[in-house]
This record gives sequence, C-alpha cells and structure tokens, in this order.
Amino acid sequence: MTMDASIVSYYAKRAAEYERIYDRPERREDLRRLREFVERTFAGAHVFEVACGTGYWTEVAARSSAAIVATDINEEVLAIARLKLINTRRTMIVRADAYALPFRPQRFTGGLCAFWWSHVPKSRLNRFLRGFHRIFSPGARVVFIDNAYVEGSSAPISRTDEHGDTYQMRGLDDGSRHEVLKNFPTESELRAAVHDMATEVRVELLQYYWALSYVP
Repeated sequence: MTMDASIVSYYAKRAAEYERIYDRPERREDLRRLREFVERTFAGAHVFEVACGTGYWTEVAARSSAAIVATDINEEVLAIARLKLINTRRTMIVRADAYALPFRPQRFTGGLCAFWWSHVPKSRLNRFLRGFHRIFSPGARVVFIDNAYVEGSSAPISRTDEHGDTYQMRGLDDGSRHEVLKNFPTESELRAAVHDMATEVRVELLQYYWALSYVP
C-alpha cells in the first residue's frame, strides 16, 4: 500500500505555496493555541512525524522535544523543511511513504501528524493508523491536527464519492486545477477511528482546526 500519486503530485507542485494558509489573520489564535499544545505535549519526547510537508510543525515540535524524525514522500517539500532553523543534532528529515514507514517497532515516545488525516481515504484509515502505531513505545503520546470545515473560509466540497470521502477543487499559482481528497471528520468519527486501539483519547475542537491526542 503506497500513497496516491495524485496527492503526491499536488503537494509537490504546491510546495512553495503551502505555508500561505498559516498567514490568514483569522486563524492566528487557533494556530497559537496549537503551537503551544504541540510544544507542551512533546517536551522531552523522541518524536516521529509523518507527512511533515514543509516542516512548519516540525520546527514547532523541535523546540521542546529531545529529538525528532520528520518524514514526507515529497523531496520538494522536504527541501524547504531542511532550510528551516531546526537543530540538526536533534532533528532528522527523511523521505518516507506514510503507508510504508521504514522504522523499527517501538522506537519513538511521541507521534505527530499535522494535516494528513484528512487526505487518508476512509477505507485506508485503519490500516494507516495501525502501521503508524507500530513504531511507538508503550505510553507514547500521538497527536493529529487538521482542518475543520468552515463555511466561507474552507474551499467548498466539490463532491462526495461512494465511500463517503469528500473532495475539494484547488488552484495553484501555475494556473493548474486539482481535485484533492479532503475529509472533515466529526468528533464522534475521530473517537470511533481509534476506539479499539487507543487510551486517554482527547479531542479539542477549535474554530478552524481540530486536535486529537491519545496513547496507542
């Protein structure tokens, strides 16, 4: 099982534009709260991050963690992540497929995944989570962060497929248009997704984002 080629291509092309979403003034307070949450949660932890993109959240987690390994499948976004002011003695950035992580079991004490859950098809979510959990030691804390759907702020849903996955149409600076899978789970759906594989489950719903944390 590997990542869908269309989503890989989209984010490769979007690499230079990706962090503009964090510049929206109305989202700053939510982002401040999430940054504080990530720093606090991973203080002293050995963190693994999947789908790190351009390293925005890698940089946040690296402020307090003992060490962090951040991965993504796209060299285009990883090149940007490597340019950030991250302590290279404690931070490793590696190319890896989110569905086939090449790391030994029970290695990490913290897990971070920001803005990737929404791109995982519902039919693949359980398998993705079980593969992700494999690399964490007992008692590790895992954190997912992603978008909430906000009418008038989020791109409209363009369609829903037969599996219940939703999609958006997105444009890039080069004029290209892309249909992107983007799911917006409810709190009950988040809890149901991990109910048989996690303890200490916590969900925080902000105006523009949600955060899910638990111990796998």
